[in-house]
Amino acid sequence: MNRLQKFIATVSLPVTLSLAGCGEPVAENNAVYLLIDTSGTYTAELNKAQAIINYLLANLDSGDSMAVARIDSGSFSEKDIIAKTTFDMRPSAANDQKRRFKQAIDQFAAGLSHGSANTDISGGVLQATQYLNETGAGNKYVFIFSDLEEDLPDDHIRDFPISLDNIHVVALNVTKLRSDNIDPRDYLSRLANWQNRVVDGGGDWRVLNDLERMEKLLALQ
Repeated sequence: MNRLQKFIATVSLPVTLSLAGCGEPVAENNAVYLLIDTSGTYTAELNKAQAIINYLLANLDSGDSMAVARIDSGSFSEKDIIAKTTFDMRPSAANDQKRRFKQAIDQFAAGLSHGSANTDISGGVLQATQYLNETGAGNKYVFIFSDLEEDLPDDHIRDFPISLDNIHVVALNVTKLRSDNIDPRDYLSRLANWQNRVVDGGGDWRVLNDLERMEKLLALQ
């Protein structure tokens, strides 16, 4: 079992148990959709997101799928997907795909001069579920790299349930806003609201804030 598989085992137990005993073969490949917050000062955290992407690229296998998208003012759109691919069964071809994927991410990071005006996290999650379900993967993950503060354009409607059946949602690097220092309940409320929304949608929710801790977890032998 490689490091990624061990990490997956830590975040997927509830969904795995729900699938046990159904009598049908379950696909073992993975599909990962990483949403990156590009609003305001959160762009300063982009290097941490790149490190996570590099790790995933190094550990995802042939047959696995991966996509990275920015959280923008209106994120329910293909235009916000920075890179996506399903890795070829031939190792040499898969390695070429990973190199091109990394190049696309690096080019995006280098060209990001300013953050987005709004933060449509709901639209990004909705787009992610469509991508993940289309892959047919057995293990499906949405990683949200954000402070979870949603700021929607006035004409956007996102107050509706999102189906997240058998999808693991992991919030990464949920930084505290300046206002959270005044009233920490705001921070706790954001986490609770998203947890409720994910669980109500049939998904599994995790929060990993300490990226150093996550790196130690992923590095377990």
